Amino acid sequence: MRATARIVAVAGDSGTRLTTVRSESPLLLRRTGPETVHLVGGAAGPLGGDRLRIEIEVGPGALLCLRTVAASLALPGASGGASLLEVHATVAAGGRLRWLPEPLIAARCCDHVSRSTVDLEEGASLVWREELVCGRHGEQPGDARLDTTVRYAGGTLMRQEVAVGPRAAGWDGPAVLGGGRATASLLVVDPAWADKPPKPVVLGPAAALMPLVGPAALATATGADLREVRTALDACLPDDE
Repeated sequence: MRATARIVAVAGDSGTRLTTVRSESPLLLRRTGPETVHLVGGAAGPLGGDRLRIEIEVGPGALLCLRTVAASLALPGASGGASLLEVHATVAAGGRLRWLPEPLIAARCCDHVSRSTVDLEEGASLVWREELVCGRHGEQPGDARLDTTVRYAGGTLMRQEVAVGPRAAGWDGPAVLGGGRATASLLVVDPAWADKPPKPVVLGPAAALMPLVGPAALATATGADLREVRTALDACLPDDE
C-alpha cells in the first residue's frame, strides 16, 4: 500500500489555521483541537511492503501538535517485503511543532523502517517524541529501525538511529537496550536555550537528559515496558504539553 498525508499550518488572526489537510488510508488526519491533529489508522499496519509518507509544514508563528489515536503495530506482509514510513517536517522561524505519537510496536517477523527528517529555521521550536516497543507480550521483535535527522538553522542538530531485531546484532545487550523491552527519546528544541542550555540530568536508572550543541536537549530512556520509559521522559515535556 502507498499513501501520503500532508498538513500545512499557518498563523491566523485567531490562532493556527490549517491551509492543507490531505490524507489517504491508512494515514487519515483529523483535527481534534485548535492546534491539535490526530492521525487515525485507516487500516492495520504498517504491513510489509507498505510505503507511507507524512509531510508537515509549520509556518511562522503557527503551532501544530500531531498525535496518533493508537500505537502503530509493524507486521510482516504476505510478500515478505519491508515497510517504510517517511516523515518530512519543516518549521519556520517562530513556528512550533509537537510530534507526540503513540509508540511503534515491532511485532515478530516484521521488517520496518521509520525515517524522519526535520528542518528547523533559526527561532523555531520542536518537541519530538519517538517510542519503540520490542514485540507484543511474550514475543521477540522483528526487525525495526528508527532513523531520525533534525537540522537547525542549516546545521545538523541530531542524527540518531535505533535498531532492534534479528539483524541488529547486540540490540538487547548492555550497549543498546540492556535487556529492556522498550526505548524512547524526547528531543526538545527551544530558542530560549541559545544562551543558557539545560544541564545534564539523570532521570532514572536507564534514563538521562543531555544538552546538545544548539538550543536543544535530548532525553532518552530504556526499560522493561512503555510505562516505565514514558514516566521517565514525561518530566522533560514542556509545561504546555
